[in-house]
Amino acid sequence: GPRPRNPAWGLGRGSRPWGRPPGRSLSAPRAASEAAEDVNVTFEDQQKINKFARNTSRITELKEEIEVKKKQLQNLEDACEDIMLADDDCLMIPYQIGDVFISHSQEETQEMLEEAKKNLQEEIAALESRVESIQRVLADLKVQLYAKFGSNINLEADES
Repeated sequence: GPRPRNPAWGLGRGSRPWGRPPGRSLSAPRAASEAAEDVNVTFEDQQKINKFARNTSRITELKEEIEVKKKQLQNLEDACEDIMLADDDCLMIPYQIGDVFISHSQEETQEMLEEAKKNLQEEIAALESRVESIQRVLADLKVQLYAKFGSNINLEADES
C-alpha cells in the first residue's frame, strides 16, 4: 500500500522547502535574508524529490529481503553441518518440498541443500547489486537537490 511520505524528503506547500516553521511572522531584519532563501520549486524538482523518496523506501524493502534470505542461507548451512555430523550413511533424511517431506539419502540431501544454498547466494547477490545501483541514483539526486536547495532540504534518513 501507499507508504507515508517522510516530510524530510519533500517540500512544503507552495515553493517553500521544509525546514522553516509555517505561519511564523517575519520580523523586519530577517525578512530580507528569509526572502533570499526562498527557492522556486519546479515540477522537475518535485519529481526528483519523489524519485528520491521512492528509491529510499525501495532500498529499505530490498535490505529487509536480503536479511530474510541471509537467515535462510544460515539455516541451510546449519542443516548441511548437521548432516555431515551424522555418520550413519544409511540414514534417510526428510527434506521439505512444498508442503510435504520426502526422505532422501544423506548424499542426495546434501546435494539438494548445496543447490538451494547456491540459488540463495545468487538471489542475495542480485538484491545487493540492485541496492548498489539504487544508492548510485540516490547519491546523484542528493547532489542535484542539495545544489539547488542547500540547507532548505533534508535528504538524510531518520535513524529511528
